[in-house]
Amino acid sequence: MEAIITIVGFLGAGKTTLLKYLIEKFSDKGWSPFVILNDYEYAYIDAQQLTTQIDLKNIKALSGSCICCNGIEELRNAVNRIPKRENGITFIEANGTTDACRLVEFLGVGINDRFLPPIQISVIDVKNWQKREAHNELEANQIQVSSLLILSHIETISKKRKTAVIQDLKQKNPTAKIVTLKDLDILLLPELLPSKNLSKILEHQKAHWSSCSIDLPLISDKKYINEICKSIPKSILRIKGCAKIKGDDNYTFFERKPDGEVFIRPFNGIPITGTKLLSIGPGSDPLILDKIIQSILIKE
Repeated sequence: MEAIITIVGFLGAGKTTLLKYLIEKFSDKGWSPFVILNDYEYAYIDAQQLTTQIDLKNIKALSGSCICCNGIEELRNAVNRIPKRENGITFIEANGTTDACRLVEFLGVGINDRFLPPIQISVIDVKNWQKREAHNELEANQIQVSSLLILSHIETISKKRKTAVIQDLKQKNPTAKIVTLKDLDILLLPELLPSKNLSKILEHQKAHWSSCSIDLPLISDKKYINEICKSIPKSILRIKGCAKIKGDDNYTFFERKPDGEVFIRPFNGIPITGTKLLSIGPGSDPLILDKIIQSILIKE
């Protein structure tokens, strides 16, 4: 039977980094991964970034739906249509505000009997854990029924902070195994059992955030991408997209994480969505984004 691993975690926690790691390691050991990606808008951008590791036919992108409620049927259908493979394993990366408890509860009903019951693992941003203010409840919800908790963003934190976060995680989910990515034994994943923890009910609208996207014009210099990301209000917790830089034959991927850090790197291939800027979080509005972009690019 094929294992289904759902990967959850708050925006910017490191879910995609974990996913890429798992694809590489399982592929090296002779497994055949299939990946389902969910995001508010244009999950295809993230899907294209995985094609250096896995064939596009083994990736399914689900955009614009909440897979923990109204999108659950689409997710189940996507799982049930996954082709049979020798040594198959399926990874589902949920968007950063998924109600993880509802996801596990709903996904486990109606999938083909060739799949094992879904297992959930959570990625924990140790640096920013429970520093989300109004979003702390949602972040805590995302670990309650996980069988494995993986610590991320630990490079610059103190031993005291790491210990305090681990203690809090154990209090909120006493049965989950807690590891760093460095110490993860990937062959543990197919052997994990579903969590039997009882979850606290989350007011579901807290997991429904506004999002939007806007087309990007040709940009003369990469420095303007950084300026645009830095100028967008902090209430918008996640920024990402794909841009075309003048004089560069390739496309450029960029993202701003909830802590404000901006990352810019080459994009793999040509984006089927065209050049876009995507925003997730309260205050996402195309008019606001367009005004910011124009105010920066007028300097060119």
